Amino acid sequence: MADVFISYARADKARVAPLVAAIQAKGWSVWWDPEISPGKEFDDEIDAELMSAKAVVVVWTPTSVVSRWVRGEARDAADRGVLVPVRFEQARLPIDVRAIHTTDLDDWDEDPASAPAQVCLHALAAMIAHASAAQAAEAKTHAATPAKKEAPRYSVCVLPFLNMSGDPEQEYFSDGISEDIITDLNKVSALEVVSRNTAFAYKGKQMDASAIARKLKVTHVLEGSVRRAGGRVRITAQLTDATNDRQVWAERFDRETDDIFALQDEISHAIVKALRLQLLPEERRAIRRRGTESVEAHDLYLIARQIYATTQADERGSQAIIRTCQRATEIDPHYPQAWALLAWGQSSLSNFSKQPDDGMTSVDQALALDPNLVEAHAVKADILRTRGEMDAAMIEANTALKLDPESYEANRVAGRIAYLRHQFKDAVVYYEKTISLMDEDVNSAMMLTSSYRALGDTAGRLRAAAVAVQRADAVLARDQNNVAVIAFSANALAAAGEAERARARMNRALLIDPDNTSMRYNFACGLCVYLHDKDAALDMLEPVFARITGDLLRYLQADPDFESLQDNPRYLALVEAAEARLAAAKASETPAGQNA
Repeated sequence: MADVFISYARADKARVAPLVAAIQAKGWSVWWDPEISPGKEFDDEIDAELMSAKAVVVVWTPTSVVSRWVRGEARDAADRGVLVPVRFEQARLPIDVRAIHTTDLDDWDEDPASAPAQVCLHALAAMIAHASAAQAAEAKTHAATPAKKEAPRYSVCVLPFLNMSGDPEQEYFSDGISEDIITDLNKVSALEVVSRNTAFAYKGKQMDASAIARKLKVTHVLEGSVRRAGGRVRITAQLTDATNDRQVWAERFDRETDDIFALQDEISHAIVKALRLQLLPEERRAIRRRGTESVEAHDLYLIARQIYATTQADERGSQAIIRTCQRATEIDPHYPQAWALLAWGQSSLSNFSKQPDDGMTSVDQALALDPNLVEAHAVKADILRTRGEMDAAMIEANTALKLDPESYEANRVAGRIAYLRHQFKDAVVYYEKTISLMDEDVNSAMMLTSSYRALGDTAGRLRAAAVAVQRADAVLARDQNNVAVIAFSANALAAAGEAERARARMNRALLIDPDNTSMRYNFACGLCVYLHDKDAALDMLEPVFARITGDLLRYLQADPDFESLQDNPRYLALVEAAEARLAAAKASETPAGQNA
């Protein structure tokens, strides 16, 4: 391992090389990685060298100060007390390292004997001597000291950061900040983090941190607020130790919006540092990886993710996700999460109308960029399911579950596959998990209701239906014309035995959006299995059959909610007509001289 690690931006290589030569001339070994390829800035070798170096020289320039990787290396070196920063062009230093003396090298003229160079070299000599002595003392102490007691285990709940922007439409941004911090802290093995769904259940509720901590049995609670305006963002955050109701860390950050990734990194590292936890090298790297370095692309992704979480897979929501994620991938073609969410929108839309792409191209792009992206494997499983390739779909779903058993997307698609295979006991397990992971998901609560009904479990069906009604009412309180949620709530009311209220909601939704295919499908399910009105169900389905896609027809024929229609002449005639129309359409698309 080298004595000195040099952290710099790749564009500054030419000005860094003379400095490296001056340091090596003093007899110290230097690791500055001139051969590293793009995309590998923080691999295992770099991390090992960074954490073992006796001194870390960070070269601040107008280019490097905006690099999250350089800033992260500087923060790690500062935490270890081995940072020796130098600066060119009066670069504006990151706020978290401004208190550390920085040597300006604009006038050193690449001369090791110059005054600025001598200041830097003397600082390095002192740092290396101190580090060598400390390492020797630590080795001696370690040999004579018995093994330390196991470090205490901590748990934390990250409450949804308050949106203080004065604009309700900025809610997606404050929610996204909270979710990203939860994701980052989940990568710390020494820390237990409350799930996003559990934490967000307290959104908008007036409860103090200690009460929440007692209820959730966690040791710490993180609270905060976000204000974004005019290209700047202000984030306040505080960490409370619930065991003694003491604030252990608090900070206010005022930054440019373009600095948001580094800001989130700082918050996560500050929490780890306040709890006196040690980050493993792979955890440090994982926190810095966000899929994109583009703030604009990330902002678009947050908007699309908010739509995904709240629209319940309706046609307009799917179109909005596609538009938003397409723009995000245009800005950053190497953003795997945006590609995966784009694939989900395309796949969802293909269920409502014929589309040239069902999302497979996008999901393959996501997996090419990140083969271990759980969301991508989950959406690929769903696409394969819609194509009728159930075995392949389950393989992808199992891959996603193996990567992350707590993944909302993985459990949801596994539940859907099990449901269509009439493996209702498995479906119940997956859907119970799914509704525990996403509080806004009304669809999965209704799928759970249907699974319990298929098993003949009345108590389970009524409990799941009550959850669906409660969730639907919460969404409709904010958006009374959300027809997708009205559809699910009508079915939930029917499943709960409230037939009159169920029919009233159906009639209301049909007045708002009479041509909504997904809504009509779900109403037909409720009419069939809970209200026992086959004629009304077929009236509801007739417009659906008139423009049904092949994927949706396969789903409908496998749906146990329509088992009672299997020998109904009117139903059979609708299926036969739809199959004939789809076959004719496929034949017309086949080029002359080829078999269909």
